[in-house]
Amino acid sequence: MNSPTVSQLHLERLLQFAADLRSQAGPAARAEQTQAADPGNDRRDLDGLRRLDPEAITRIHNRYFSMVYRYARFRLSDDGLAEDVAAEAFTRLLENTHAGKGPRDSVRGWLMRTVSNLVNDFYRLHYARPTEFLSDQLPAQNPGPSALAESSEEKNALYRALDKLTADQQHVLALRFGSGFSLAETAEALGKKANAIKALQFRAIAALRREMGAAGD
Repeated sequence: MNSPTVSQLHLERLLQFAADLRSQAGPAARAEQTQAADPGNDRRDLDGLRRLDPEAITRIHNRYFSMVYRYARFRLSDDGLAEDVAAEAFTRLLENTHAGKGPRDSVRGWLMRTVSNLVNDFYRLHYARPTEFLSDQLPAQNPGPSALAESSEEKNALYRALDKLTADQQHVLALRFGSGFSLAETAEALGKKANAIKALQFRAIAALRREMGAAGD
């Protein structure tokens, strides 16, 4: 029998946490939680999430956990830390939903904003970016920052260069090359036009090239 994956273990803990939250709800809230969602409704997952429905939570987790993890892994360059940050994003999703402060129209958008804020909080607390190497387990579907670095020393320099980008530039690169978002998806996540994302990405990669070139001089 295969051992459970980190994602599976996290899902089990998340479902137990949801059960604990449901048990804390008052009678009126529990009655609302038992109402079935309209299967033809495009907001099925949001409706299920608001009821803390295990099936909806499982669907959301299976759909988005890898995406959230890869974003965190791209920016943090640490597997264990990225897992912790991704898990915290989903825990906050349930906590905020239970408190009536969860996503209104997009679970994915809410999760990506939350994981971005968690990463930013981490750096504010620790002041310096860790200099571990880019994982070989994160192949980019499009040529991205990792293509600029071939050796361990270059990958180390890449993370130092990434740290000098603006917050928007880091966010765009993490969405595009960490989570694998398309230009349109990245534009939607940031509330910008696709051409603006393309220009932001171009400037970010150009800045990385300049920083890495200066480091090699």
